[in-house]
Amino acid sequence: MTRIGVLALQGDVEEHIYALMKASKTSNLNVEVVEVKKPSQLDSIDGLVIPGGESTTIRYLASYIGLTPKLKAKIEEGIPTLATCAGLVILAKKARDAVLKEPEQSLLGVLNVEVLRNAFGRQKDSFETKLLVEGFGEVKAVFIRAPIVTEVWNPAKPISKLNHPKLGEVIVAVKQENIIGLAFHPELTTTAFHEWLINEAIK
Repeated sequence: MTRIGVLALQGDVEEHIYALMKASKTSNLNVEVVEVKKPSQLDSIDGLVIPGGESTTIRYLASYIGLTPKLKAKIEEGIPTLATCAGLVILAKKARDAVLKEPEQSLLGVLNVEVLRNAFGRQKDSFETKLLVEGFGEVKAVFIRAPIVTEVWNPAKPISKLNHPKLGEVIVAVKQENIIGLAFHPELTTTAFHEWLINEAIK
């Protein structure tokens, strides 16, 4: 049985679990979802979701319970990983906050991108749109206090861009080997990325 872990410290945990179970039925694959809350649970998973939420809170809790070193090592070893919204911020090599104008600290630093947190504004500036994502086609994307990717270097590459009326053309999705990082919340609209994660995990 394929086991997919969802980092379950804060954020859209239940939504990702539901999307994974729906994706497993769509793919007709036997999948067990594990809520990862302690380091030992990382030993038995084949794929990983880092959900959206509050990146500072997730990072603090991961550090507090001793998850951070093993989490970083697991991703660097090549476990298929889907990171969404705050998850993208947490995985980035560099991050800044658009509101506070300060650099983010204690990032995992496993994804070769720089991100700008809260790039579109606050909660009231959330929006939904359609995006073309390389390898996935057109998807409906929900942006909630979302980041953007401001810089990408190898082996990471952009797989989707958004034309925004205020920001212009910005990168909102990237892929780097075993990692897909999304600025939006796919768990609210599509199972396409969860199906990708499951299929990568069973290889």
